[in-house]
Amino acid sequence: MAKAPLPAPLPPLAAVRCFEAAARHLSFTRAAEELAMTQAAVSYQIKGLEERLGVPLFLRGPRGVTLSEAGRQLEPAVTSAFADLREAFAAIGGERGGTLTLSVVNSFAAHWLLPRLGGFGRAHPEVAVRLEVSPEVVDFARRDVDAAIRIGRGDWPGLARHRIMDVAFTPILSAGLLAASPPLRTPADLLDLPLIDPVDPWWGQWFAAAGVDAPALAERRGLWVESQTLAARAALSGQGVAILSPEFFADELARGTLVQPFPLLHAPGSAYFLVYPTARRRAPRVAAFREWVLREAGAATAPPAQAASPAAGLSVVAPIADPPSSASSPARPPAAKPPV
Repeated sequence: MAKAPLPAPLPPLAAVRCFEAAARHLSFTRAAEELAMTQAAVSYQIKGLEERLGVPLFLRGPRGVTLSEAGRQLEPAVTSAFADLREAFAAIGGERGGTLTLSVVNSFAAHWLLPRLGGFGRAHPEVAVRLEVSPEVVDFARRDVDAAIRIGRGDWPGLARHRIMDVAFTPILSAGLLAASPPLRTPADLLDLPLIDPVDPWWGQWFAAAGVDAPALAERRGLWVESQTLAARAALSGQGVAILSPEFFADELARGTLVQPFPLLHAPGSAYFLVYPTARRRAPRVAAFREWVLREAGAATAPPAQAASPAAGLSVVAPIADPPSSASSPARPPAAKPPV
């Protein structure tokens, strides 16, 4: 019986390890600091790897190094392989504690995640949680972040993604402003009130879904805050009508301090997703958070609409779907409020 051919020999692991760290940092110096080596030793290991492969992996310049075409081709596979190794050893060693670092957009963190996060701590007291609140796209290859919660349609190659909740929005105002204003009998009546963030694309989408022609929204004077958190605070103080995700303000709606005058929720097709590199799917901390947050999302229910009595008979208009987006970034939904 013929023996199976031996696999091609791999380069020295020390050299590959140096390449992975240098490619992640785009710096031989920072790679050396991480690996507790000298910069010269890292450079020597990478030079030997380049000679073995017969191609340069980095382009050296006066301001630092960048990956060559061959380096860019090699980097994803090497990064993924080392991530798999780290997770496998962590799982074997029972390393389920430590710190879980999450990158989260502000509105989701403040109004959905933080009020529930104590439950994760009680279920997993061995895991500390560090939140990085930012609208920016996290580069998992270069940042020490385990997972992120971002808005989009889920079309992100190389990332595992799990839908937490759909993006849906509607006009909301304070009970005081509603009482002091003329009756709101139709969605068009909202145009007679101050609108918070009138240039927000959500306003145009909601009015279109309600069948209201509102072409001059961008020309309206009004308070611009570009944040659901700040827009809600402005609405609570009676400064105007905000366009908000009602699930984030369920308590205020239940108490009646904020009012949803019409039952129409517009859902453009985007959602909040938990995302992380596929290589981290078995990491104990990521797996524990994934199971918990999806269980919480399944248990969550949308707040009841607090409709003003004059509008109580308004029928719900079917949401109109936005055209599919070609964006691959999980930073923000297509044509929607910045997620801060």
